[in-house]
Amino acid sequence: MALWFILLLPLFAVGESQHVNSINQTDLQAAMSDMRTRSYHGFVILLKILNSMPESLRDTDITFFMPNDEDLSAVAVTPDHLQDFILSHSIPTPLMLNHLLHFPNGTLVPSGIPSRMISITNNGKPAMFLNNARIDTPNVCISSLIRCHGISAALKFSDMVPLLAASDFKDASKTNNLAKPFPSIKQKSIPSSK
Repeated sequence: MALWFILLLPLFAVGESQHVNSINQTDLQAAMSDMRTRSYHGFVILLKILNSMPESLRDTDITFFMPNDEDLSAVAVTPDHLQDFILSHSIPTPLMLNHLLHFPNGTLVPSGIPSRMISITNNGKPAMFLNNARIDTPNVCISSLIRCHGISAALKFSDMVPLLAASDFKDASKTNNLAKPFPSIKQKSIPSSK
């Protein structure tokens, strides 16, 4: 019995140690250098945090859509939702602006989170929109296989709960206009037994 265990143990170990493709660190560092050169420092910080987490960025075949630092600072992203935020601001294929211009107006493209679709409004180079955001700084990342473009705002998605801006949290705490969880349930008083 022990002999079978010794013979089968290496087979189980090989099955468990399959390598997941992770992002090419050289390409990621080159892309982040390009981002810093064009003043997308906030997005670089988020990528560095996400990259420090195991298996968070899996593939170099990616295009990032980066809000500028001012817009990014207005979005409340928790550590638990950082990967969702970054992946929803990306598509799983590297595309320069010239490639994006070939998409017909109204095209839906899955983001890095397939359930979150990015709608392309193509009115040519000066008016290429992704959902609610205009591409205002195209082709930022050119030193690696990773592509990235600056956008005018954080992307909003109609098929999900929108990310709240930091100001929304302050306003909610002041006014306390939070919805009651079960408005149809009425409280009933319990008669006291005497």
